Amino acid sequence: MNKEVLEDLLFQVEKPARYIGREINAVNKSLDQVEVRFGFAFPDIYEVGMSHLGMHILYNLLNSKDDIYCERIFSPWVDMEEKLRKKNMSLFTLETHTAIEELDFVGFTLQYELSYTNILNILDLGNIPIRKENRQEKFPFIIAGGPCAYNPEPLADIVDIFVLGEGEEVLLEIIDCYKEWKRKAEPKTKFLENICHIEGVYIPSLYDITYHEDATIKAFISKKEVYPKTISKRIIKDLDDVYYPDKVIVPFINVVHERAMVEIFRGCTRGCRFCQAGIIYRPVRERSLDKVKELAHELIRTTGYEELSLASLSTSDYSEIKPLTRHLIDEYGSKKIGLSLPSLRLDKFPLEVIEEIQKVRKTGLTFAPEAGTQRLRDVINKGITEKDLMDAMENAFALGWNNVKLYFMIGLPTETYEDLDGIAHLAKKVVDAYYHTPKEKRGRGLNITVSTSNFVPKPFTPFEWYPQDTIENLRQKQNYLKEKLRHKNIKYNYHDAKTSFLEAIFARGDRRLGEALIRGWEKGCKFDGWGDFFEYEKWMETFEECNIDPKFYANRERSYEEVLPWDFIDIGVTKKFLINENEKAKKGDLTHDCRISCTGCGMNHSFIGGDVCNV
Repeated sequence: MNKEVLEDLLFQVEKPARYIGREINAVNKSLDQVEVRFGFAFPDIYEVGMSHLGMHILYNLLNSKDDIYCERIFSPWVDMEEKLRKKNMSLFTLETHTAIEELDFVGFTLQYELSYTNILNILDLGNIPIRKENRQEKFPFIIAGGPCAYNPEPLADIVDIFVLGEGEEVLLEIIDCYKEWKRKAEPKTKFLENICHIEGVYIPSLYDITYHEDATIKAFISKKEVYPKTISKRIIKDLDDVYYPDKVIVPFINVVHERAMVEIFRGCTRGCRFCQAGIIYRPVRERSLDKVKELAHELIRTTGYEELSLASLSTSDYSEIKPLTRHLIDEYGSKKIGLSLPSLRLDKFPLEVIEEIQKVRKTGLTFAPEAGTQRLRDVINKGITEKDLMDAMENAFALGWNNVKLYFMIGLPTETYEDLDGIAHLAKKVVDAYYHTPKEKRGRGLNITVSTSNFVPKPFTPFEWYPQDTIENLRQKQNYLKEKLRHKNIKYNYHDAKTSFLEAIFARGDRRLGEALIRGWEKGCKFDGWGDFFEYEKWMETFEECNIDPKFYANRERSYEEVLPWDFIDIGVTKKFLINENEKAKKGDLTHDCRISCTGCGMNHSFIGGDVCNV
């Protein structure tokens, strides 16, 4: 796209900085010197995508290779989409403003099932046929990874290549094969066959699915004997050795997270039974203290950010959290660079650390008890008590905090209204704890936000067989809590039950949902995760037209014997372990943190061996 055309376009949209590119640390390369052009596509708007750590890692990793140019693609906001369609212009990359159909790969990160229609919209805006069968030799390969790729089947008609697991190594292996294939000028199918044996690669076109008369899956069948029967995820064994960027792009406009991020470890040893991330990212692997210090120093130096976040699934579980935060506060506190510790656990609330951090910049506190009663917290294996919450709250109020967010989930397996009463009980005990704190110590004006999300059964969790609560039941529970939580110091937020229903359909969906996904998008569905755009009635019409019962996917309990759409994927954690955890949940039995001793999930034997879980 030439400069004049782009400038004319940018004058007509609300936030042109979403599409300009050329931010600080954005990569600029000569197209004459690159062999492979990769478009990293985030299926949401710029402000959301630019806050995603995985995008920054893979963007810089690919661009660290001289012969690869990775450019960014985001969902355009509705004003830009309207202009593009009106002028019959293709969606373009931010780096060179190239039409995305001219790239070699368009790679999507699948963070959330409700972004799927945005993937279709991006392809259509890029003049790329949505169905893979309609993409001839000239179109780019469509590749996808991220947590939702662990059930790739709803996107099997659209995506050519799925990457299962961590992408740093496998992506480069795929591109190496691509260069060789490109030089030989072979058919596209040959390239897909060439890479299907790379660990972590799934090519849906190489497999068929058969079904029973009751619509459950009968079998997953490879079209040729030589194709792998099982697809294993990829993991990075040593985080100190793997690539991590020492600089990231600094946007011109405000984005969701305005901060530098250092990933301190991957995986989680806690074993919450609803949590997909806690299972699929196993085993835990820590980055060394020295490496984290080094990366933090470089990121602060190269970005100028005034906040550093230590990213992980459970930050306070990092074995060196105290010396690390001490170092960062000593090094950067005087420069007014704040430290952010997301994902803190109530039972490991590092009071002395938080007290130091708040001297630089005080923020609100967020905790996730998840359930209102000890019984239900034991069912989900949360591993915290009411005392943990109250001790943390009393300490926080005594240090002057007055803004607290508490996250819960409703619709969990075995939940009763007594468990909902427990949420209200806990929130009011937190209020009491504030007023029992001496006035001279506590901050002025208490604000407690209670948020409830709706349980969505996810693949590869001990709760993957459970039905989701119906929309009607979830709404009754939300209305019940609205009444119970009426209090001047408490604000209650909750997620829309209808969007959670759609999320559950696609989270546990199979290949037959591809047609409904395309039909839903054709009817105008996009930005389904955004309340202003979500159109429930259109989705219900779509499922009816496609002869699909959405409750079959979301609200049906499944047996251990049923073949699940993701059963051909090996994540290292065994199905036997997941079943055992589900049975323990029914009895309210806890499973201890596997840092204490091995709980036999299968990961340490399947992937690395030895004591990797006991870091």
